[in-house]
Amino acid sequence: MGFILTKMLSVFGDTEHKVIIVGLDNAGKTTILYQFLTKEAVHTAPTIGSNVEEITVRKTHFLVWDIGGQDNLRASWYSYYGNTEIVILVVDSTDRERLTLTKEELHQMLAHEELQNAALLILANKQDVKGSMTTTEISQCLTLDSISSHPWHVQACCALTGEGLPASLDWMKSRVVAN
Repeated sequence: MGFILTKMLSVFGDTEHKVIIVGLDNAGKTTILYQFLTKEAVHTAPTIGSNVEEITVRKTHFLVWDIGGQDNLRASWYSYYGNTEIVILVVDSTDRERLTLTKEELHQMLAHEELQNAALLILANKQDVKGSMTTTEISQCLTLDSISSHPWHVQACCALTGEGLPASLDWMKSRVVAN
């Protein structure tokens, strides 16, 4: 009976899906969260702890947790993993020097038991900046082809203009509908 009720609620859009946004500091996580919510760029400050907002995409509700990315905060990311359906990893496409660190954090995170069923959305942010890495370069640097345990997608975007973000929301909706 519970399964049938859950399926019925998902058809009508009453199910809430947990999403976490992670990435190194200054990648654009909070700007993306509020671009999803308000469709405009808002002035942000470094996140200490987390921000949480509900985003609705055509009757699909996402509870989105934006988690601070400073070095001392990354150690606590695991405390947000429970019941997460989608992990959004925001990558600063201009920060070539720290992409190896991003890769290490990503693969450590995906090995966590509580994320074994989570889908992965990589947002290649700051595509508006000249010389930014392409999605192909980022995919190769993060060794995404080696990830077979999680469905994943890379989306080029610009947090300030919102470019690429509607497509990422569509991908998220398709993932939860598929499940």
